[in-house]
Amino acid sequence: QVQLVESGGGLVPAGGSLRLSCAASGSIATINGMGWYRQAPGKQRELVATMSKRGSTNYADSVKGRFAISRDSSKNTMYLQMNSLKPEDTAVYYCNADRFYGPPAWGQGTQVTVSS
Repeated sequence: QVQLVESGGGLVPAGGSLRLSCAASGSIATINGMGWYRQAPGKQRELVATMSKRGSTNYADSVKGRFAISRDSSKNTMYLQMNSLKPEDTAVYYCNADRFYGPPAWGQGTQVTVSS
């Protein structure tokens, strides 16, 4: 199994920045790629950004140019740098690990609130 723990959420004014972290533990070798998703109240969970095992990235159109996904393999940690935050970025952000086999892993989520 893979365990994921997010941190770094909080309250920030519009235009501000936050960096989310996701620490992975357990069966790290089974991870194919990782990503960030978010869910706002009353809305479905949506993809924010992903990074493959080889390092290729993918972003939702709504965050392109503002958010950046990265990782530190030596720490088994993934990051999401969020700049120029908007009130519509307010959501619970979840870390996800896609695995070569077995179900995907999810973190518990971290709240990001952007005030206008």
